[in-house]
Amino acid sequence: MKEILVLYYSKNGSTEALAREICHGVDSVNNIKSKLRTVPSISTVCESTEEDIPHNGPAYVEKKDLQECSGLILGSPTRFGNMAAELKYFLDSTTNEWLNNTLEGKPAGVFTSSQSMHGGQETTLLTMAIPLIHHGMLFTGVPYSTKELSNTTSGGTPYGPSHVASATSINEITSEEKVIAQSLGKRIALITSQINPIDS
Repeated sequence: MKEILVLYYSKNGSTEALAREICHGVDSVNNIKSKLRTVPSISTVCESTEEDIPHNGPAYVEKKDLQECSGLILGSPTRFGNMAAELKYFLDSTTNEWLNNTLEGKPAGVFTSSQSMHGGQETTLLTMAIPLIHHGMLFTGVPYSTKELSNTTSGGTPYGPSHVASATSINEITSEEKVIAQSLGKRIALITSQINPIDS
């Protein structure tokens, strides 16, 4: 069974909700399963640290998850047009994995959420892709054969799924956003199965 690592950071739940939809798409492909992981929060106080195990939700990612996965889908809320510091901090710690080509040749995708329609989603997605490309990953987005890309009035881009939150509906993923998220999960899973057939 091949695993796709769905790794995200979420503060208010929107990015996590999108991650779970992506997992549904991954899990819809035979012999492929999703592995949902997150990263700890970063404190502005240097001495403050998070517990080793989160109080709820998925476990924190470990470096062995990168080695064991057959693909990676990375998600973050939009912070001034870029990924959150928590996710960037983890990626900045993957020098050994880069030196050892741990992620090279594996399919990758990205996703994000923002408070507003024009909150920097596309720049966040593109900047999230850069470290994955440096790792030698095979970056893919969402093709326009996913009709919801042309119909959505909320989130969703060809660079990756996205969600537009508001002050009143933070966790409510629209039907179009769900389809686009599931589409990326399924696409990465299918590419993974084609690159690395189970019987090889």
